[in-house]
Order: sequence, then structure tokens, then C-alpha cells
Amino acid sequence: MLKGELQLDIIEGIKAKDESALRLLMEDYGDMLLRTAWLLLKDRQAAEEAVQDTFIQAYAKIGQLEDPQRLRAWLIAIAVNRCRMRQRTWSWRSIFPAAGSVIRADEESGGFAAAEELFMAHWENAQLGEAIRSLDYIYRECLTLYYYHEMSIREISAQLRMPENTVKSRLARGRALLKQLLEKEGMKGGQ
Repeated sequence: MLKGELQLDIIEGIKAKDESALRLLMEDYGDMLLRTAWLLLKDRQAAEEAVQDTFIQAYAKIGQLEDPQRLRAWLIAIAVNRCRMRQRTWSWRSIFPAAGSVIRADEESGGFAAAEELFMAHWENAQLGEAIRSLDYIYRECLTLYYYHEMSIREISAQLRMPENTVKSRLARGRALLKQLLEKEGMKGGQ
């Protein structure tokens, strides 16, 4: 079955309140949404809760999805909004943050790389993730949508309901801050 057909089946199943369709949706999009939420919130538990809220809202409001081809973008929009809500909401975790929770993006080793190369790739990915998470939310949000989700400036503008020039300036400022952080940490080339 093709991906598009599977998506239609999942959407129709959720509209029929079939919980197995919800499980399929969670399997297909859960990891991607969790990585997004974690980059935005910097806290694994908060990210997991935001993703749970995303799926609950998607299950309840699947009828609002106008174009089944935009399911992924629709889920990302819900997740980003849930993260924004969590960012604004005070909680006890503000006082007692989770210690050392780490999520890594799925990485393909590309064949027979040497152990040292693999170690350096993991280290650089961890450094990059840490640097992104240290930025202010407004920069993390734009950088995550642009680089991780490969959304265009126009799509980000529509998603976040802000002018394209604001998105461009946040991307530029976020990149500059990220470069400074990475150069300060001594990461190769300040990528």
C-alpha cells in the first residue's frame, strides 16, 4: 500500500474513532513529533506530554483536516502550538528540571565508517542539539521547522502566523547565535 493510501486509511479510521488507526498515526509520526517537541522545549517529559496532547487533539479534531496530503504539516502545527502553550505555562519542572534527558535523531552510519568518525559524528550531533536547545524559543522554533522539517520560509510564516520577513530575521539571528555557540565550543567549522 502506498504512503498516501495508508494516510487516507488512517485518517478515515480516526474519523470513525478507531483506536487502532490512532496507534498507526502514533507509530508513523510519534518519533518525528517527539524530536521536534524536545528541540523546542528542552525537556523530554514536557516533550512527551506535548506529543501526547498533539495526538489527543488530532484524534478529537481530525474533521478539521481539510487536505489529507497535509497531515504531517497539520500534526506539526498542533505540536508547535502545544509546545508554545507549555512554554508559557509555569510548572514545578521550572524549579526541578529533568536531569540529562537525551533524544538523538535517527542517524544512518553510511556504511563502514571508522569508529573514530562515528564517535565524532555522534559528538557533533550532540553538541549541535545542545547548542540549538540553548537558544531562545523563537529561534529554536524557526530553526527546527526550517532545517529539521525542511519547511520553506512561506510555510513557516503561515504555520506561525507571522510575516515572512520576521521568519527570515529569526532564522538569520538564530544561525548567527548558533554559529557563535558552536565556535565557542570548538565544534568543527562552527556549522
